[in-house]
Amino acid sequence: MKRQKIRKGLLITSLLLFPITIWYFSPYLIIQGALEHVVNGSFIVFCLMLVGSIFLGRTFCSYLCPMGGLQECTMLANDKHPKQKWRNSVKYIIWTIWMIAIVVCYIFGKGDYRIDPFYMTDHGISVSSIYNYIIYYGVILLIFVPAICAGKRIACHYFCWMAPFMIIGSKIGQFLHVPQLHIKAEKEKCISCKFCNKNCPMSLDVAEMVKKGEIRSAECIQCGACVDSCPRKVLSYSMSGIKIEKESQKGHKLIPNTEK
Repeated sequence: MKRQKIRKGLLITSLLLFPITIWYFSPYLIIQGALEHVVNGSFIVFCLMLVGSIFLGRTFCSYLCPMGGLQECTMLANDKHPKQKWRNSVKYIIWTIWMIAIVVCYIFGKGDYRIDPFYMTDHGISVSSIYNYIIYYGVILLIFVPAICAGKRIACHYFCWMAPFMIIGSKIGQFLHVPQLHIKAEKEKCISCKFCNKNCPMSLDVAEMVKKGEIRSAECIQCGACVDSCPRKVLSYSMSGIKIEKESQKGHKLIPNTEK
């Protein structure tokens, strides 16, 4: 469980630093920068998320995301599994509209194109005036209230504007067959205790995926909670690619590539 203590410590640290870093995760500020033809901190961070996820999946969500830290804190008050019927569509709709807005703003914006990582910050610090705290606490409430009311990491499932970058990056990594961090399972050792399901912060049916031999889900954030809670050591981290095996008249099947 030492890994989970370190992970949660990093998340809490990221949450405490959020007044400094909030503009680097801002969906609005990147649009404002686009109108002025500025490639700002948010633009750079989101690009890094996309590239990093090609190899590491959604590890950022489980180890460094400040809003992930906030939601894991709210689990002390409400740790129930939220309903996830529409989780696979809502955040993608929001993200698609947002991306279209960014492209349009860059096309019709004014001024010379430039790169400014510290755009709209005071020496790199985001919340530098009392008025900025209105936005800061607004974002906090946007994440805090749904998590308290609906349960585990509800924002991650429904309206996180950062998750699609990492999900797309993961898909790119799979398409390119690059070594990619994921969780594998030795299904023959499983005793169906379902401790993995209970401890998964993303409320995934890990036990069902164990039967397939590995945890491959767009919602998996590679936190390792299932790995550390398994009494039979069925689960473990793996760094491998995916290759496509053709089966006659059955389409394509994805299987892990363990070749070095």
